[in-house]
Amino acid sequence: MQRQPKDRPDIQVFAEIGAIDQLATVRIERVLPEGVTHAQFMVLNHLAQHGRAFTPVQLARTFQVTKGAMTNTVQRLANAGYVAMEGDAADGRKKWLSITPAGVAVHDQCLSAVRPMIDGLRQVFAETDFAAALPFLKALRGWLGEAGA
Repeated sequence: MQRQPKDRPDIQVFAEIGAIDQLATVRIERVLPEGVTHAQFMVLNHLAQHGRAFTPVQLARTFQVTKGAMTNTVQRLANAGYVAMEGDAADGRKKWLSITPAGVAVHDQCLSAVRPMIDGLRQVFAETDFAAALPFLKALRGWLGEAGA
């Protein structure tokens, strides 16, 4: 007799990760400033955290989306003035994207909007709960990244 998914922790882990991703995305999008999507927030967050320019292709690889999807997201951010696009001196087809001061400001607004959710998490779960989950989650992400390469 084949084991049911409820008897398979490996399957349950992926089901939980999927559910957490969906729930978190919906909750985050509800509180973001008007006109900013979860995808746009994630790109702004990446640019703000790294403090350097990226190409749309690099961002697409990082977020595991198509170049077309990333180009659409980046174009909307550029139209809003949140990212600047600069041509590459050596390759005119390549564009470099960096966060603008307006992008930093809206990123800060996004972080402020999300903070109550994070604070709520911290009231329910201890620092040790998060720390205990990290090694497995990082290893799983690493394995998935290698498997998809």
